Amino acid sequence: MTNNTFILSFQNVAKNLNTNINTGISSKDAAKRLLYYKKNELIKKKPKSKWIIFSAQFIDPIIYILAIATLLAFLFQNWLEGIAILIVIIITTAIGFVMELQAIQSLEALRKINLKYKMIPTIRDDEILEVKTTVLVPGDIILLKRGDVVPADARLFLADNLMVKEAILTGESAPVEKQTNKLTSVDLPITLQNNMLFKGTTVISGRGKAIVVATGMNSQIGKIQQMAILAKDENTPLEKKLKHLSKHLIWLTLFFAVFIIFLGLIRGHNMLLMIQTGIALAVATIPEGLPIVATIALAHGMLKISKKNVIIKKLEDVETLGITNIICTDKTGTLTEDNMKVQSIVLDAQTIDDIHLKKSPFTSILKKKDAISALFLTAILCNDSQIIVENRFGDTIDLALLDFASHTKLDLISIKNSHPLVFKIPFNTENRMMVTAHSIDNSYTIYMKGAFENVVLKCDKIIKNDKIIPFNTKEEWYNKANLLASKGLRTLAFAYKETLTLPERNQKLDAFTFIGIIGFIDPARIDVKPTIEIYKRAGIKVIMVTGDHPETAKKIAKDIGLLTNTDQPNKIILGRDIKTLITLNSTGKRQLLDAYVFARVTPKQKIEIVSFLQKNNNIVAMLGDGINDIPALKKADIGIAMGIRGTDAAREAADIILLDDTFKATETAIKQGRIIFQNIRQFVVYLLSSNLAEILSVGFAAIINLPSPLFPLQILFLNLITDIFPALALGLGKGDKNIMLLPPKNPQEPIIAKPHWQAILIYGLTISLAVLGVTFYSHHVLHLASNTINNMGFYTLISAQLLNIFNMPSRHLSLLKNEVTSNKWVWIAIIFCMLFTYLAYITPAVAKALSLVVLTSDQLITVLIFSFSSLILAQIVKRLGGTL
Repeated sequence: MTNNTFILSFQNVAKNLNTNINTGISSKDAAKRLLYYKKNELIKKKPKSKWIIFSAQFIDPIIYILAIATLLAFLFQNWLEGIAILIVIIITTAIGFVMELQAIQSLEALRKINLKYKMIPTIRDDEILEVKTTVLVPGDIILLKRGDVVPADARLFLADNLMVKEAILTGESAPVEKQTNKLTSVDLPITLQNNMLFKGTTVISGRGKAIVVATGMNSQIGKIQQMAILAKDENTPLEKKLKHLSKHLIWLTLFFAVFIIFLGLIRGHNMLLMIQTGIALAVATIPEGLPIVATIALAHGMLKISKKNVIIKKLEDVETLGITNIICTDKTGTLTEDNMKVQSIVLDAQTIDDIHLKKSPFTSILKKKDAISALFLTAILCNDSQIIVENRFGDTIDLALLDFASHTKLDLISIKNSHPLVFKIPFNTENRMMVTAHSIDNSYTIYMKGAFENVVLKCDKIIKNDKIIPFNTKEEWYNKANLLASKGLRTLAFAYKETLTLPERNQKLDAFTFIGIIGFIDPARIDVKPTIEIYKRAGIKVIMVTGDHPETAKKIAKDIGLLTNTDQPNKIILGRDIKTLITLNSTGKRQLLDAYVFARVTPKQKIEIVSFLQKNNNIVAMLGDGINDIPALKKADIGIAMGIRGTDAAREAADIILLDDTFKATETAIKQGRIIFQNIRQFVVYLLSSNLAEILSVGFAAIINLPSPLFPLQILFLNLITDIFPALALGLGKGDKNIMLLPPKNPQEPIIAKPHWQAILIYGLTISLAVLGVTFYSHHVLHLASNTINNMGFYTLISAQLLNIFNMPSRHLSLLKNEVTSNKWVWIAIIFCMLFTYLAYITPAVAKALSLVVLTSDQLITVLIFSFSSLILAQIVKRLGGTL
């Protein structure tokens, strides 16, 4: 069938599909059609195999470099060095593999919760059969009732009080009233195709019969999933930045290796020793600790976030959260409760708003001829919901009315029992009203609720100031009804009439007394507004992207603090205008960038919004739970799906899953992401400045003809001990407590920007000056042996590198009180490094391998003096504004 099935009569649809609405198709014909149309299933992405997950951990430029360094070490028979670097590679990849596998297994467990075959009553061979939804074909006649999930796209030919919730597909929070007549407009969006049923939506009231017109990937949901497949997965910003940093490190590696070897040969040093030293320094240029520390820091953050009911599939996504500056979010079920509530009531004498936020705005005593009393009785009695013990069952509007009645101390069951039902006229799409008649005290009362324009025609009286008077103000009430609708509320009008004679089902409905109007809304979730306030302070823009009505979106946006009463109308943009604004000049693009709400948006337009924001240098997170969100979830830098309410497909497409479905959880994840980015930046600065100090120390010592302060194995010892453990401690830090008061990092800013390179240079120079100073002093002043000179330089470098960790906090913070000094892991790392160094010093075999000799107490004091001088000098330069 074509996409325009809704403009055809259901008779023509049946004719085109060669089916009969009474007898259906034959089982034999169904089998043939199944071969042609395939199973009524959506393409499911197979989970990654363990082998693919494991092998992906090695796709990293720094891992490549370390692998080359390992091969070179083995080539020159530096077995210890080669094995040590190989261990670093194995640990790094193993941690990444375990964490990603854990996330995927958690997601798979979620998916299996809802994985089961479903059956649907279907007419085949002139009888009603229970058929698996997976074998439905175009031309099948399906029967639907309340609670059923629509199994395929279908054209209705019978709709009895049929209401369908389509939020999963369209983003509309209010249920859609269905009918069977053909529609005249060709270009109607699916939100207005009210004679169609769509796969994945839910019947919330009534019953219906329909002709299946599209199954599987040909359904509207299938087409959306195809868009998701075509949407390209974006590399995370961290992946891009680490690759960029790696390229710089590769060139630095080659430069220093060649430079040191060339310089040594000119000086007449042993060629093999210089090649070994060059390779060792080249490896020193590459911070072996970077991948392992980055991986552990991300894994630590990932585990910390998981305790807050957040599943993160890939380690790098944690960091991406930290630099996110725009969150695009669906409305229904994400910002709202996905549950209709009574928002406003309008009576002749009063109007009460925000009812669902008030504890008890009504009296619990019912008065005769009181508008409030009449409204409560109509809400309770003209209601299809069932009350069983403390549980209530029914459609969202009827349940909202019972919840509204719960504002009093009325016993709902007692009221129903004391007002026996005489007859009922169910809501239908023609009259758009529901009527119930009840007997009480030898008289009868008829209650009515429905569309205002239909109910008001049946009324000739109204309650005003506890009196019933002629209804002469209908024009004024039309304005009141329109005002509620303009606020994005769904409205129902209420009326009643009393009679002494037993009413008949088919009697004329007239002479009713008008009570008032109730406005319903899917209210904002209570955790959303304070979270948005946090995001505003953190410089993160939240944008609502919904398929819902613009006025409804506007109302919710104001309730959650996204919009204010003074905001201009251009803060809200309709989906149909997006493409035009994108192609316009800078004014149109500026309007898009300034918008806070996009309403009446299709899945395709959600991708356009995300793509536009990304092209304008933003890191975009997309938060959603429905099928209509999938393409945008995949396109965004970070896709975030709901774990409870979200669909399997949405969870599969997303990078992050909120297990408790709370908007607040996103703030927790973003805060941790920011902390991790700050920690990564700190330990990269620490690693590179420490490694630079090693290179400068050896390089300048060779230039000025001093004994070498470092031998090849000593360099390896430094890289594996004094580099990795302090860096790891930085990676596990709790971060700045005011981090959510800072603006997000510029998405284009690399991990190491110009100020950080300056800091690396200054810290590296101050450490190397201390090492060269002690080497110069011990050689030219103390005239010590070359081995002793080397050891003093070696120990000075170890001590200065450990002290270098205290250079990491910003210069605006106290040297003694900051996130580094308050980090217990830093102190543990320092103690561990000192202990490990001492063990190397006292263990004969290790001491011999590292060329260590016994130093006197005076020599050790000299080492400490020069070591602390590096920290003092770095702090002086830092406080004078020379670096961060």
